[in-house]
Amino acid sequence: MLRILCSKSLQYSQIFTKNRLCKVIQSRKLNLLEYQSKELLRDCGVSVQNFTIIDDLNKANSALENLCADEYVIKAQVLAGGRGKGWFDNGFKGGVHLTKDPKAVVDVAKNMLGHRLITKQTSKDGILVQKVMIAESVDIVSEKYVCILMDRQHNGPVLIASPVGGMDIETVAKEQPELIKTIPLDIYNGINDTIAEDVSNFLGFSDPEIHKKAIYELKSLWKLFVDIDALQVEINPLVLTKDKQVVAVDAKISFDDNAQFRQQDLFALEDTNEKDPREVDALHFNLNYIGMDGNIGCLVNGAGLAMATMDIIQLNGGTPANFLDVGGNVKENQVYQAFRILSEDPKVKAILVNVFGGIVNCTTIANGIIAAAQNLGLKIPLVVRLEGTNVNEAKKILKDSGLPIITANDLDEAARKAVMSIKT
Repeated sequence: MLRILCSKSLQYSQIFTKNRLCKVIQSRKLNLLEYQSKELLRDCGVSVQNFTIIDDLNKANSALENLCADEYVIKAQVLAGGRGKGWFDNGFKGGVHLTKDPKAVVDVAKNMLGHRLITKQTSKDGILVQKVMIAESVDIVSEKYVCILMDRQHNGPVLIASPVGGMDIETVAKEQPELIKTIPLDIYNGINDTIAEDVSNFLGFSDPEIHKKAIYELKSLWKLFVDIDALQVEINPLVLTKDKQVVAVDAKISFDDNAQFRQQDLFALEDTNEKDPREVDALHFNLNYIGMDGNIGCLVNGAGLAMATMDIIQLNGGTPANFLDVGGNVKENQVYQAFRILSEDPKVKAILVNVFGGIVNCTTIANGIIAAAQNLGLKIPLVVRLEGTNVNEAKKILKDSGLPIITANDLDEAARKAVMSIKT
């Protein structure tokens, strides 16, 4: 049930073929490090642990001066789960540590910073740790679950809550559905006093002082949800501490990429160091790129067409080197940049262009292809299949260019010629 409720429409879905090379098409989305999410929560009035960030060991002691705690939580800041059970390339184990000794904090951070953390969600090479978060540990009495998300079934936002937190909420929903409360929210009114009081009681915050704090936290979460154009704000767990505080210990936040024009400062926070440089390069020109392991570069317009193109390449005995979608409103310069990104990949031995011109004008693609081939001095085989708006004019432009462009009338022919161009 929760899986359905919490699912987000992906811009691209996984491709399942007989070959694993074409399986990972991921959505374009903003991902923030844990400490960045905590900063957003704190700025909207949500209670979080006090914490500091260390990115330079020479400044570690001064960073800890304002953080006085009985126990410290030390977390490597990378975009990957399973950090606690991970290990580093220097042999140090665990991306999450607890210690009551302030002096030990720097030693742990020293073993993390500048080293690569390997977890079940990273590649075998791991991810370089450039920041470490040091937070005050909290003495937990109980753990709850709270989530606000956009849900298609309810045509708007919903609030999901459970008095059982800190564990797999989907398991709770399956085995003990009575412990899950789902409340549709009015987009204009959000979490009002009535809803907040009801949910606070459901979560088990019966003490009047704690009940009041829980209401405040729930309303603050709604404020955050709206202010940052979130698709999901999940707090797991929301904890009650021994000193009667209600604290968001961990958060998962998903953002609406269509609101980037309103949230430019927020999107500027994204750390792209962990991304494929080619993907980052493509994003600068509003192109969607995912690298793969093959040798035939694919330039298409539309995710569905991209998946079909890669499948047919494989059916003809080839392997795609990438997924590159130029979109429906592509300009000539974007076509040029797409070719540049493909041609700079030494694994690419041929390029296949497959464009169906609906919104896209085929002459725009043709002119972009010619400009790219000439200016980049393209040396590898180029196979082009165009169909749709102004296709005849586009084919004439390609023919009159005098460039050694291989044309095809349909996708199967194009894929076959691309594969053969490498073998010959």
